[in-house]
Formats: sequence, structure tokens, C-alpha cells
Amino acid sequence: MKKIIFASHYTFAKGLKDTIEYIIPNAPKIIAISAYLDNKPIEDEIKDVMDTMDPNDEVVVFTDLMSGSVNQQFVPYVKKNNIYLISGASVPAVMAVILGSMNEKLSDVLIRRCLKDAQNQLVYVNDALKVIDDEDE
Repeated sequence: MKKIIFASHYTFAKGLKDTIEYIIPNAPKIIAISAYLDNKPIEDEIKDVMDTMDPNDEVVVFTDLMSGSVNQQFVPYVKKNNIYLISGASVPAVMAVILGSMNEKLSDVLIRRCLKDAQNQLVYVNDALKVIDDEDE
């Protein structure tokens, strides 16, 4: 079974989960881990979630910051099969991976392709508008 985990500092993960479930109602099961809201160590929160995963599950983990403590606590799990860790979570990246993997098995190639597609959504709109204005003149 395909599962998605959002993990972040504070409540970003919960907000991302709510947004994705609204935009893609048929998304795979999503688990949100909002770190540092209580006194529970993040490594314990992550272990509790990861212990529920079946060895056959395909698990995509999105974290907020590459060098952040939340992301670093997931690194040891990447050694297991079918665990894909992506930092810099964003709505376009999550949508690309979920929609891209609906009819295709998760793989390194698929993840890379989806992330490349999502990067095209990161746009400085002021510059894009200038190009449109220049073309209209």
C-alpha cells in the first residue's frame, strides 16, 4: 500500500495534509507529524509512525528542511526498501508525486521526474508578468 508522510517543524505538515486532501480527495493515506508541539522527542514520534508501516508499503516522506532535525531523523529509514525521503515539501511537489504515482509504481526515476516537474511551478511571477507585458507591446 502507498502511504504519504508529511513531517515538519510545528504545524506545516498538518496544513499541507489538509490542503492535499482537499485538492486530491482520492490521495493515498496521509500521516502528518508536527514536531515540537509537545515534549515528545521527534525521534520517538517518527519511530511510532514508521513502526506501523508494513515492509511491503511504499512510503513517501516529505519534510520541510533538508538540514533540519525532522529530516535528519528520517535518514536511517531510507536504507529500507520502498522508503523515499524528499525535503523541501511544497504543494506542487506533493501533487506531482501523488498524481504521478497513481498509475505507476514508485521508483527513484519517477520521484526525480516528478520533482523536476514540480520545480517548474516555482516561479517569480513579477518576471513572468514582465515577459507577458513585453509580448503584448
